[in-house]
Amino acid sequence: MSAVKHMQAPFPYFGGKSRIAPIVWERLGNVPNYVEPFFGSGAMLLCRPTAPKIETVNDIDGFVSNFWRAVQADADAVAEFADWPVNENDLHARHAWLVGRKDSLQARLEGDPGFYDAKVAGWWCWGMCCWIGSGFCSGQGPWHVVDGRLIKAERGELGNAGRGINRKRVHLGDKGRGVNRQLVHLADAGLGVNWKTKQGGVYEWMRALAERLRHVRVCCGDWARVCGDTPTIKQGLTGVFLDPPYSAEAGRDNNIYRCEDLDVAHAVREWAIERGGNPKFRIALCGYDGEHNMPGGWHEHEWKTKGGYGSQGGQGSQGSLNAHRERIWFSPHCLNPVANDLALEFAR
Repeated sequence: MSAVKHMQAPFPYFGGKSRIAPIVWERLGNVPNYVEPFFGSGAMLLCRPTAPKIETVNDIDGFVSNFWRAVQADADAVAEFADWPVNENDLHARHAWLVGRKDSLQARLEGDPGFYDAKVAGWWCWGMCCWIGSGFCSGQGPWHVVDGRLIKAERGELGNAGRGINRKRVHLGDKGRGVNRQLVHLADAGLGVNWKTKQGGVYEWMRALAERLRHVRVCCGDWARVCGDTPTIKQGLTGVFLDPPYSAEAGRDNNIYRCEDLDVAHAVREWAIERGGNPKFRIALCGYDGEHNMPGGWHEHEWKTKGGYGSQGGQGSQGSLNAHRERIWFSPHCLNPVANDLALEFAR
């Protein structure tokens, strides 16, 4: 396997970095060990241009980690649960069912590296594609299930009764195709899936992801668990891609995050600064302009994200302005393709 075909997750995800992936991999190079503590949609790993070697990923969100573990272990089962038409009633019912398993799911993922739940993974993926905006499975909202019915609690009524949900209209763009809506080569009739053989469409997509993830170590928990010496530099030259939730200094809406600790960005920055001078590390730290004051030797790269719902206000909207604030800081021992090209040109 000399190169890896670029892939993407079958669900939308706030803050994906696929747009900047080529620049990041130019800087990290073909490192023998790669660690991604905030995995999310996996855009950076899935865009790796060279054959994978040792790779470790982690996410504190149990739904995220469970999806990738389940796809890795049983792609067809995940595809079967994800392959469902858009239905608003199903969305709310499945949403409530998933939120009810949120805490126990994460505990089992953290306690057993081999645990996964294909049904949770498939339904979560399907729901992410049907949902509008952020907040799916956050567990925050006034609606909850009582005696098999979705009931809206009045303010102050929920108490310790459990996590609630919000109700939203389903995503009706892209012809309302649910989890299949991002697939671009689907037949109009039957969405490109042969129902008898389960070939094509979402099944092939999940199988391709499983093949890519075959040797990836998927962890669930605090980011620092995969950033010690053992999973990093003891495995050789290590590339680390850090994409923590934006800190309060970034001025972003706190509700967009799937992690409740907005101070984690500060701890991540300090970790990166402490190890940035080590030649065994090549580190990329994501953030907003002005969010991280990095020491000398670090290179700040400005880039523009495509933007999501926040950019729909058009030019001058907050979302449009935020799209220009994205930054990545590269540690001193990252490769510098521009400098290398200039050196070669001078040598000629």
